[in-house]
Amino acid sequence: MAPTPFGADGLLGGGERYPVEVARALAAHVDTELVTFGGVARVWREPTGLRVRVLRRLALLGGHPAHPFAPQLAPLLAWSLRDAAVVHTHHLRSAPGRIAALTAFAGRQRLVTTDHGLGGGGWGGLLPALVDRFLAVSEFSAGTLHAPANRTRVIYGGADPARFRPGDDARDGVLFVGRITPHKGLDRLLAALPPRARLTVAGTTGHDPWPPERDYPHLLRRLAAGHDVRFTGAVPDAELPVLHRRAAVFVLPSVAVTCYGRPVAISELLGLAMLEAMASGTPVVASRIGGIPEIVRDGETGLLVAPGDVAELRDRIAVLLANPALARRLGRAARELVLDRFTWAKTAERCLNAYTELIRPAPQSTARGAARAGVRES
Repeated sequence: MAPTPFGADGLLGGGERYPVEVARALAAHVDTELVTFGGVARVWREPTGLRVRVLRRLALLGGHPAHPFAPQLAPLLAWSLRDAAVVHTHHLRSAPGRIAALTAFAGRQRLVTTDHGLGGGGWGGLLPALVDRFLAVSEFSAGTLHAPANRTRVIYGGADPARFRPGDDARDGVLFVGRITPHKGLDRLLAALPPRARLTVAGTTGHDPWPPERDYPHLLRRLAAGHDVRFTGAVPDAELPVLHRRAAVFVLPSVAVTCYGRPVAISELLGLAMLEAMASGTPVVASRIGGIPEIVRDGETGLLVAPGDVAELRDRIAVLLANPALARRLGRAARELVLDRFTWAKTAERCLNAYTELIRPAPQSTARGAARAGVRES
């Protein structure tokens, strides 16, 4: 269950892409339904076998996209989840995540959850107590949850290496893909851009409701004046792999303190766009922050910099732009790492193993065993 769909009808972010991609991968093994919320109620089945159910929302509590509300939300969720052996929520502290947790508890269903950085209270410890497994997207994420170790599993996220792969395209320029919000550090990237380097910024604005954060996109356009910078806005999903395989360098310059002087409690739990770049054989320069160092091995599968250090960021970008041989070596190693550990198929396998622990707790249990037991993710 995900409170906000990924795409034009919802948000284009990692916290929205993750649920749909892992659900698609799970559908290859087990009957899987993804429940989410939108302006119009509908149901369809994807070619992968995944069934998607959109429940109609009437409002957003507090105007936040993670808190869809409708008077019939509780009975609709109870009806949608009634046959599930396992209920897997994304954003436990979202409005539907809370209701799903109570619904699973009342129905004696197993509840697992994946956090994507959404804050909020936990009902004095009652909400996390309802969770059977916390499936963290990184070791860093697991640490921020403060959940019991015996109920926590790290399953990471992934990329689709068939979609995101190297090609014969000529590589040129610097690429950023992500939400345009202050903690992503795009202002530092603009300041660090080497002379004559071209930058493509692909992504939509964040949902920062108040100034000065609300005006961050305007600040970026002012900083981009005089540089070769293109803001593409939302990029159709089919075109995103092309951007990755044509880029000479992918940069994820996330920060611990924004340009407005505000500390960021959780900057990067993982970095899905970075994994997609790595799957594309594109060398990565990223901040040494959050879960990023668990994926990018400095000097082996990419280059790491201190968060917010403009001079170091400029130097690392310039090194890769000027040294195609180094860029190719890092890009090849990055793709090999993704193929080995960070595909959605690997993520689904880890999820199924966690489900199996709950429904068939035996040492010989396997992901295939979970599929045979009829686990469903909602």
